Amino acid sequence: MSAFEILQDRGFFYQLTDEQTIQDKLAAGPVTFYIGFDPTADSLHVGHLLPVMGARILQAAGHLPIMLVGGGTAMVGDPSGKTEMRQMLTTETIAANAEAIKGQLGRFLDFGDGKARMVNNLDWLGGIKYIEFLRDIGSRFSVNRMLQAESVKQRLDAESGLSFLEFNYMLLQAYDFYVLSRDHGCSMQFGGQDQWGNIVAGIDLARRMIQAETYGGTFPLLTNSQGQKFGKSVGGAVWLDETRTSVFDYYQFWRNVDDADVTKLLLLFTPLPADECRRLGALETPAVNRAKEILAYEATALAHGHEKAVAAYASAIRQFGAADDAGAIPTTSRIATITAESAADTLPTYTVPAADLADGLWICKLFADSGLAKSNGEARRLVKQGGGYLNDEKIEDDQLQITAADFAAGPLMLRAGKKNHRRILLGE
Repeated sequence: MSAFEILQDRGFFYQLTDEQTIQDKLAAGPVTFYIGFDPTADSLHVGHLLPVMGARILQAAGHLPIMLVGGGTAMVGDPSGKTEMRQMLTTETIAANAEAIKGQLGRFLDFGDGKARMVNNLDWLGGIKYIEFLRDIGSRFSVNRMLQAESVKQRLDAESGLSFLEFNYMLLQAYDFYVLSRDHGCSMQFGGQDQWGNIVAGIDLARRMIQAETYGGTFPLLTNSQGQKFGKSVGGAVWLDETRTSVFDYYQFWRNVDDADVTKLLLLFTPLPADECRRLGALETPAVNRAKEILAYEATALAHGHEKAVAAYASAIRQFGAADDAGAIPTTSRIATITAESAADTLPTYTVPAADLADGLWICKLFADSGLAKSNGEARRLVKQGGGYLNDEKIEDDQLQITAADFAAGPLMLRAGKKNHRRILLGE
């Protein structure tokens, strides 16, 4: 299958400016395309991932991604999908956010020589002279047509209205496509469903300025089976930055999706073959929980790497059990090679010297020594508040003493709260 057919089969496309021509060009040879992200935060979240996954498929087929970080456009703010003006950020904050996002995109795409390119539109937007921009670029736009854009109409109808600053956003994004077409031979732009008006404006500007033939497409706005915007949890957005969303919580977000959404999410957010995604997603309860484990592992491995994904999987099956202990459900996912024992080996480990257990080791000191608490006092408060666990059993006695006899059945598992684990080994 061609890259176009793969994307179409897996449900990536929402709108295309010229479906047949895009299909033909993607089949004919390497195409340079771009996808943009405004650095309004220091991390991407799950809601940003659909275009990134689309870029992975295109790159795997030999096409050349340009991933644009909008250091310039972030100073204006995209009104698309917003009911009010974004908070204004300082140039320093935007620059720091852009660097953080560049690092995250590198987990999903190969930025080796000739593979993919990272650009920042501040490099060309930062030096624009306003009068010249109005004469050269503004003259190419019809206000009447701009007012027809869905993102503009929604804001004009909203109580907050649309600022003149935000009204300029479409011109700036269109200018990006023109610059990338002129300087890098970029002929396609892809983005979220709400970017259609901006993409079409860029295509029109590139044609007017340099007679370039350019094309565009959008990916659907994802919602879950309840109609809620995908990528949100009870605590808000699900971030790729593990200081915002822990790896365990990231894994659990995918593990806890609704049964009705499993097939769609496997197709969009994992590299597994499409027929396998559909087979796994069609499993009945309780077997579908194995499909969710596979989805969670694969999504977490892409965002955080195999080892952290295994550690999250290990933590989850220790707490909640494994969905397919016997390995009866076939899968090409690497998760099939992970046993409960090998998963436990990936957990952070602390070895307690046997001599420390001669007279018994206070459980709170073990929490502190293993790094699960900063001090004995903090560990004691943790236990008293019900957040300390030994072998997944809540510790009721804050004076509990650990001895060598406790290791008779093997290593101990110590846990602080839901997420932080230590495997405790007995030393010599």
